Amino acid sequence: MLPTAKIGPYTLPNPLIVAPMAGVTDRPFRLLCRKMGAGLAVSEMVIADSKLWHTRKSRTRMDHAGEPEPRSVQIAGGDPEMLANAARLNAESGAQIIDINMGCPAKKVCNKAAGSALMKDERLVRDILEAVVGAVDIPVTLKMRTGWDQSYRNAPAIARMAEDIGIQALAVHGRTRADKYNGDAEYDTIAEVKASVGIPVFANGDITSPEKAREVLAYTGADGLLIGRAAQGSPWIFREILHFLETGQHLLAPPLNEVETILSEHLVALHSFYGELMGVRIARKHVGWYLQSHDPDKQFRSRFNAFDTALEQKDSIQQYFSGLRNGEEFAA
Repeated sequence: MLPTAKIGPYTLPNPLIVAPMAGVTDRPFRLLCRKMGAGLAVSEMVIADSKLWHTRKSRTRMDHAGEPEPRSVQIAGGDPEMLANAARLNAESGAQIIDINMGCPAKKVCNKAAGSALMKDERLVRDILEAVVGAVDIPVTLKMRTGWDQSYRNAPAIARMAEDIGIQALAVHGRTRADKYNGDAEYDTIAEVKASVGIPVFANGDITSPEKAREVLAYTGADGLLIGRAAQGSPWIFREILHFLETGQHLLAPPLNEVETILSEHLVALHSFYGELMGVRIARKHVGWYLQSHDPDKQFRSRFNAFDTALEQKDSIQQYFSGLRNGEEFAA
């Protein structure tokens, strides 16, 4: 049986959430994952300094037109007042959930005392959580790691603090900041966080298959799962996991025609959302993810990455899948 996932007043359609990923979970990808079964999709992180929101990157990250409710926007920064202001402005612009980023391990984020670097300073964490929760009347959630490094796993302490302050839900990635994305995620700390608080806890890290999803839910007692990198190029992973959790049976892999349709529609959405110049560039990494298991020597991707127009990209995908139908199989 699927656990019921709630964030504040919102009961999610199911407990599978698209993890926020900078440069990946833009509006086209969020909408696609929702269509493929995700119960919620969190935005790419928006930098807290509103003076920088005039940039193209920030404008696209804050575009939620046509997204189903609830709309969750992640903010990142290290200054409580600035984060509180970012939360207010995003709430005024239609955000229904504010998510605070204390999980990103990237150097350019951590060097600015933001992301997972914040977990080293629990006093600052308290100040940030109090400021953001006090600034808005919509649910505030927190995404974090298990700690700063393997000798300093303080996620349970921060979780208890967050609950006391009024955070409505927690997401915990089963690695420390020092681990980045190396090694295997561990779930003992997530289970400890879940046992420490009464608010919903979502597990994140290395959830790459229906079996792993069931295993992590059972082991941690989590209320749901965040799925990130496993959805890159395989957005149908959400419906596959849902089906497995509900029935114990595996869905068949998507047929070739459906994969082509999903990829082609994703391309069109990227070209439309970003405009042709940026859309063509951004489409390249997504196509690489879709085809990575079938095109291990990257021959097609090398050709695809040389195209400069939306029409060339669309035509090449049509030709590629036509070739597959004429004798090859797509390895999803």
